[in-house]
Amino acid sequence: MTDAIEKARQTLKDSNVRHVLCAFSDVRGFFQTFSIPAKEFIDGSAFENGIGFDGSSVRGFRSIEQSDMVWMPDPLTIKVVPWIEDPIQKSAIIFGDVYEAWGTEIANCDPRGFVAKGLEKKLGDMGMKAVFGPEIEFFVFERLDPTSLTWDLWVSPNGGVGDSWGPPRAMPESPEITPGGFIIRPKEGYFRAPPEDTTVEYRNDLVYQLEQLGVEVEYHHHEVATAGQVELDFKPKTLVDVGDAFYLYKFAAKNVAAEYGMIATFMPKPIYLDNASGMHTHQSLWEGEPFNGKAVFADPDDEYMLSQTARYYIGGLLEHAKALTALCAPTINSFKRLVPGFEAPINICWSPRNRSALVRVPMYVKKPSAIRVEYRGVDPSCNPYLAISAQLAAGLDGIKKKIDPGDPLLEDVYELSEREKREYGVGELPTTLRDALDHLASDEVIQKVLGSHIYDAFMSLKIEEWNQFCLYVSPWEIMKYLDV
Repeated sequence: MTDAIEKARQTLKDSNVRHVLCAFSDVRGFFQTFSIPAKEFIDGSAFENGIGFDGSSVRGFRSIEQSDMVWMPDPLTIKVVPWIEDPIQKSAIIFGDVYEAWGTEIANCDPRGFVAKGLEKKLGDMGMKAVFGPEIEFFVFERLDPTSLTWDLWVSPNGGVGDSWGPPRAMPESPEITPGGFIIRPKEGYFRAPPEDTTVEYRNDLVYQLEQLGVEVEYHHHEVATAGQVELDFKPKTLVDVGDAFYLYKFAAKNVAAEYGMIATFMPKPIYLDNASGMHTHQSLWEGEPFNGKAVFADPDDEYMLSQTARYYIGGLLEHAKALTALCAPTINSFKRLVPGFEAPINICWSPRNRSALVRVPMYVKKPSAIRVEYRGVDPSCNPYLAISAQLAAGLDGIKKKIDPGDPLLEDVYELSEREKREYGVGELPTTLRDALDHLASDEVIQKVLGSHIYDAFMSLKIEEWNQFCLYVSPWEIMKYLDV
């Protein structure tokens, strides 16, 4: 670690960094940073002693009488923020773990240090590593003022569509009319080329900035929804690293959008009657180093190239899917994505190639290193350290208990009747956040990987969120019931 610290110090010196953004996440998944002058890392003891902060001001961490906590930097994660060129503002960003008072032990409220690192160590003790590749979708809007939204004028009194498609008028009109006069209709934005796709320059810039941050993008494109929905996929990473990359991705996406005079949002469903943003998570297990060791999920003799271990892993994901939803789709808005008709994975089943199933086995390249499992019930509002750790724990439980997922379902599940779903044994994900929390409350495997503190804090925060939602009288209710 001494060498890593010296290398990090040299990076700060060579790049003339003046400020360091110290990064971590709260229990909900909100990105947290505070700034420390770079000299405290270069000449001071910030690397050795960490930085003290008030844990009672971070959601889900500590009560006020236990509020002293210590943030300890991980020198291996130091990155110079590439889009800041002003020498006075020159900044770097570094991730860290949260420790108890005096820096004595890792805090059980820290999603990164306690949950993700803890599970990664446990997996390492088993002689394995896991890699994950999330497909993170999001929207970029030209304008959005939450204080002056014009609500629901496009919805007719019977709950259907009025005289036009689209979102509140504070958002871009839908269908999206581009500067060239072209129209991208709802659900028809996938792979559109310029000039219909007006986000190409933004995405190219974002790719460049992410590369400077050590996040290598494999490809990017306009997504299915009309108004600026995009996706950039980066190369797979191990558990802790993929959580860090997730936050660098969000951090860069929002800041680069701001430079273009736009707003990037990872809210799952910002537009009524159009597709929402997901975070399909590809995952695989390896003995030894990923992509160089043994691909645990691969069996060249199997029809789908899947080992029995991979099938048990899938069985675990399906077995715990309802509880996983609380962590993988953790907002009220998430469940406006998990509905029929918008390509969302609401059906609990597995299948090769088939995007109507909750768990899909991609079939692009027929070689062991490419074999993986894709869990589709995730969106970008999640805390990745918790959501991805929970998926891994569910899969490992499937391996441990040899949970058989049954035969793959090769039908378009969206087209099956309720009777056919029952015959095939297809379940459904929870339909509300409250339902998902109830399933999490009865799932000891997922609770165990979170630890009692994070489980209790997460449940408390999310039940409070649900209660706030239930009490709020929405404009839709006024429109619907004012004349009863």
